[in-house]
Amino acid sequence: MTKKWMNGSCLCGEITYQVKDISERLSNCHCKMCRKFHGAAYATYAAVTPENFNFLSGETLIAAYQAPNGTTRKFCPNCGTSLFFESATGSNDHVYFALSTLDAAAAIKPSAHIFTKYKADWSFVDDGLPCYEEERGSSLYTKKAASD
Repeated sequence: MTKKWMNGSCLCGEITYQVKDISERLSNCHCKMCRKFHGAAYATYAAVTPENFNFLSGETLIAAYQAPNGTTRKFCPNCGTSLFFESATGSNDHVYFALSTLDAAAAIKPSAHIFTKYKADWSFVDDGLPCYEEERGSSLYTKKAASD
C-alpha cells in the first residue's frame, strides 16, 4: 500500500489530484466499456477511499458520461484523458481512478485481470496474474486466460 500522497493529472494538466493509501488490489479490466473508454486492450484501475483522494485543480472542469451499464465515466473535456469512474451501485465508498494518470510511477502493480471473457480477440494475457472471467470473487475463475 502506498502511504504517501502521490499526484496525478490529465494529459493537459488542467485537472490534478492527489491520492494515498492505494490498495495493493489493483485490476486490469478487460470489459468492453473500459476498452472503449481507454482505447486500449484493458484499463488499469485502483480504488481508494474518499478521504485518501483530493482534487488539487480542475474539479469543476470534469466532464461525465453516463454509461449504459450505470457507471459514470469521468474525463477531461480539454484533452480527453480518462480519469475516473463511479460505480453503477451508486456507492461512494471508493474512488476508482485510472492508475496511468499518476504523474510518477507507483511501487504497486495490478494483482488480477477481470472481465477477461470480454477481452479483445487480439489481446493476450500471459503475465501469470489470476484471471477472472467476471469481477473478482466470481465463481467463473481461470488461472490462465487468455489466448483462447
